[in-house]
Amino acid sequence: MKKLIVVGNGELAEIANEYFTYDSDYEIAAFSVDKRYIPESGIFCGKPILDFNEIEKKFSPKDYEMFVAIPSSQLNRLRTRFYHAGKEKGYKFAKYVSSHAFVWRNVEIGENCFIFEDNTIQPFVKIGNNCILWSGNHVGHRTVIHDNCFLTSHVVISGYCEIGSGSFLGVNSTFNDFTGVAENCIVGSGSLITKKLTDKESLYMGSPAKKIEGKNVWDIKL
Repeated sequence: MKKLIVVGNGELAEIANEYFTYDSDYEIAAFSVDKRYIPESGIFCGKPILDFNEIEKKFSPKDYEMFVAIPSSQLNRLRTRFYHAGKEKGYKFAKYVSSHAFVWRNVEIGENCFIFEDNTIQPFVKIGNNCILWSGNHVGHRTVIHDNCFLTSHVVISGYCEIGSGSFLGVNSTFNDFTGVAENCIVGSGSLITKKLTDKESLYMGSPAKKIEGKNVWDIKL
């Protein structure tokens, strides 16, 4: 069993504990957060929870891998911050791909990714680092999902699409072939994307999806 440190103490960290424990070859040794978020008990999911700033003193990067289990908070920036901080400490990063996901043999998946059950990921797809694909998505052939993205559930991405880094795709959003969205964008639930959405840091909603003017994506709580 490979030894793992999980960053986070919220719902996703608890879910990650379940999946890594019962559907992977990793054993979780501890959790880690900023010191001010450590509970008085010092325990989370039955394991010690330690200060992230000093985690390497007890759990060396030579012996332990890391996974950042933080969802789409601050449009994925919080997860991304801890991911880069862990890399600076010298940790290698685990990834989880459910045994109940369909992933074709030549799909490329980066580190610190979490692929839930019932995802269908077709040939030649490329998924960058630090991405979360919740359950039930379809990712069509030749599609590229860049780093730090979050796909909710039942997102349909057709073939030859491109999802910009840091983007959030809402439940039941649909991308036609050869479409995509720019970096750091939010696509609302149930939206239909019929062309390439090229404005960065934008909120897109509707069928067909259109940019919602006057909305700052960094102010939207996810």
